[in-house]
Amino acid sequence: MNDFRPGFRMSWFDATVLLVGAILAWLVGDRMAIGGLLVGFVVGHFFLFCNVFRIARNSELLWAGVFLSLAVSTVLCQAPGWWVTIPVSLVLSTFLIWLEMRKPSYHGIGWQRINPNLETWWKDHRRV
Repeated sequence: MNDFRPGFRMSWFDATVLLVGAILAWLVGDRMAIGGLLVGFVVGHFFLFCNVFRIARNSELLWAGVFLSLAVSTVLCQAPGWWVTIPVSLVLSTFLIWLEMRKPSYHGIGWQRINPNLETWWKDHRRV
């Protein structure tokens, strides 16, 4: 994509994912509170990573891998537990967002203040 469109973004697909995620979180949460929380947690991270801060794909995959590993271990082995899984995932997401905001390619929300040279970087690195 060659269009320079940094900052917050929202599409109909994103809105649909958020709506379906919210409904699913409510339905699951009605039966099992932690399940509803987890659905909302994952959907919320999708939104933050893809639409608000627009972090790199490898960082998204790292977060997903760590979260899935901790969540599966918690479900199957009852360890480390949700009281560890959720805070560790939050700390990791905060760290990954912080790292992304330090890159010369940062193009998420607030990019004008955080990365005022983005347009120059983009022109130098875009694929034609």
